[in-house]
Amino acid sequence: MAAKLEKRTFLKQVAPFKDLPDEQMELVVTDLKEVRFDKSEVMFLQHKTRVEGLDILVEGGYETFFYTSAGQKQAYNKLKPGETYGAFSILLNKHKSICSVATQKNTRIYRLSSELFRTLCKQQDDFYQYFLSSFGKQMLDDKFANYVANPPLDVESLSFDRYFVRRMDSVNPRPIVSCPADAPAHELAKMMEEHKLSCIFVEEGDDLTGYVTDIILRNKIIAEQRPVSTPARDIMEGPIYQIDTGAYIYEAVLLMFQHKIRYIIVTQGSERLGVVNRSKLLSDQAQSPFVFIQSVRQALTVDELRQKWLQVPEVVHQLLSRGVKSELVNQVITNVSDSIAQKVIEGVIAEIGEPPARFAFMSLGSEGRKEQTLKTDQDNAIIYEDKANEFREKTRKYFLYFAELVSERLNTIGFSFCTGGLMAKNPKWTHSLSHWKRNYNQWIENPDPQSVMNFSTFFDCRLLYGEEKLIEELQAHIVEKLSDPGDLFFSLLANNALQYEPPLTFFRGIRTISKDNQQVFNIKRAMTPIVDLVRVYALKHKILKTNTGERLEALRLHKVLSHSDYHELMQSYYYLMGMRLKYQAENIIDNHEDPHNYVNPKSLTKIEVVTLKEIFKVIANFQQRIKMVFTRNLFG
Repeated sequence: MAAKLEKRTFLKQVAPFKDLPDEQMELVVTDLKEVRFDKSEVMFLQHKTRVEGLDILVEGGYETFFYTSAGQKQAYNKLKPGETYGAFSILLNKHKSICSVATQKNTRIYRLSSELFRTLCKQQDDFYQYFLSSFGKQMLDDKFANYVANPPLDVESLSFDRYFVRRMDSVNPRPIVSCPADAPAHELAKMMEEHKLSCIFVEEGDDLTGYVTDIILRNKIIAEQRPVSTPARDIMEGPIYQIDTGAYIYEAVLLMFQHKIRYIIVTQGSERLGVVNRSKLLSDQAQSPFVFIQSVRQALTVDELRQKWLQVPEVVHQLLSRGVKSELVNQVITNVSDSIAQKVIEGVIAEIGEPPARFAFMSLGSEGRKEQTLKTDQDNAIIYEDKANEFREKTRKYFLYFAELVSERLNTIGFSFCTGGLMAKNPKWTHSLSHWKRNYNQWIENPDPQSVMNFSTFFDCRLLYGEEKLIEELQAHIVEKLSDPGDLFFSLLANNALQYEPPLTFFRGIRTISKDNQQVFNIKRAMTPIVDLVRVYALKHKILKTNTGERLEALRLHKVLSHSDYHELMQSYYYLMGMRLKYQAENIIDNHEDPHNYVNPKSLTKIEVVTLKEIFKVIANFQQRIKMVFTRNLFG
């Protein structure tokens, strides 16, 4: 009796047990088993050890931590008397311990059986919600969330598997450029420069008999001081090796290393499809996103760029699978996207001639914020410097034609046209600097819902190509105009941020809509309030950062947001971003469908559902704050 009284007295101090009805408290007290640990020991291993019950600490403590893939111990938290361990593992992880756990010396616990714990959760909703909410809040810690969602993986095996399962038909070979055997060396050099190649094949009749590379020209013409009229047949090397599209990539690489060659011709049956070089083949298959980005920059044609963009979902999936943070994955996508757009712009300029004025090609919206996903369209605009009257029409005509070509090629690559026409090819969004200043004046001085929407979109602008000084001058003008924009402007901006409410039902469920015979929610719309409310605060405090994470950091440094506010918003936003990218990549890779923003809650794990609910609460709370801070003059 004394032991039961001690347990009851203790539990009356511990949430959420203290609020249980007497009848259920009696069941708990009867079920509890006391366990003692005299020395420090590891009792649970993450995702391995089965958790048999809910541990309630009475004396001593637990240390929860994770092991990295390298076997290093990453401390996470210390649990003290009155705290519990095991709820998340039982409810959300099929009884497997979410963390690794070590006991302190002289630790004493009460262990509640998992059967009774689950029964209480079913019978007492407040009891159940206490644990779910607690777990959801912990998932807003990026380190905790990363280890829970991404147990350590063998990164080497990921690279190995991908490298050894892809075939040559996934490679995009370049056209074969050849010359007659009697062509002089100086013509070969000229052809290499013209086609941006480092290898020319030598033909005699219908056969390719050898090849000449830039290194061969250096070694056999320049180093040996031969005349530049030396014919190709006198300096060419061989033999030429070929490989079929059905062969594995690693076979081609081994063949190149075995014969010490840099180039190999890709065939399909008796047809020659093109040529690939060793460094490009290796870089294309490398797992490093930076190497992949470099390979994008080496692409020469629109078709090559399109092939690169088609590979991005696989790169994204690999990065997320390894636990790379979603904000870094965003940066990889943005770098690839920027590189593609810059190559397209350079190609158009080379084709139509140098522009008649300095200009800035801007990315807008999610592109401008460096927050691109795999479902992306074109959001861009052009600013060009003011010219004298007699040159205005010519200048405008050039940039509209230029924008048309750029936009068409980006669409071919996979960046679809903006359905709302928010593109530089739209004459409405390609203008001189003075015209752009007048646009912003109009939006700020005469605000209405459409003008503040335009302002928000164009405030999220970033230089993609050209003269950054033009954007800087425009931003300086915006800051000046924002010195006293009036309450209505910010009220309308804030109201814009309140358009989409987080999809959370009154009964703590995820609100869904019907689409394609499924009940889903729009994850992009769930994230939008964070983007919008952070932008409003940034505008209010004249912070010109465009990225949401960078704006949050600046707001924290300006003490506009507390560390707690910053942390909650940052983790909420990038958790949603990671989920969005993951499901888009899987939709493309596994289902061979176009990416979209709809998520079926039934496809989520219990952990993901609990975390989402907590995130939606965070968003709802900040929306309430925006109403108080920015819209009181409008709505009373």
